[in-house]
Amino acid sequence: MRYWLGLGSNLGDRRTSLQAALSGLAASGVRVREVSPVYSTAPRDVPDQPEFLNAAAVVDTDLAPLGLLDVVKRVETELGRAPGPRSGPRRIDCDLLLWEGGSWEHERLSIPHPRLATRRFALVPLIDLDPGLTFPDGRLLVDVEARLDALD
Repeated sequence: MRYWLGLGSNLGDRRTSLQAALSGLAASGVRVREVSPVYSTAPRDVPDQPEFLNAAAVVDTDLAPLGLLDVVKRVETELGRAPGPRSGPRRIDCDLLLWEGGSWEHERLSIPHPRLATRRFALVPLIDLDPGLTFPDGRLLVDVEARLDALD
């Protein structure tokens, strides 16, 4: 299965944390096919914290969504991710944003990511990877991101 992941870090050596997350995924048997450019972005919901570095990656794996989520959470923990407030500072964050299977709903995971359509810091790196990428309902990510521009 193909998945699109969002990566973010705003504590410690941010770029190294992003690379370590990708390496951890690869060491777990997840094939990292492509990685977007890295962007520096201001924090959104909790403004009093360092800027984030954000990127996206396309990965392939035989794992079902919950299996990949378990791998991602293990990698985050190994890299020092500690529990904290939503949108708060973190050494590493890795989210399953989209997958080739369309939509997925479970108490532990929703794909597409429920806030993806409102997060430019996640949309732009995904668009870099594939400008024709769509939400399961057919909306192009580039169109959703353009509407965010109109709202700013």
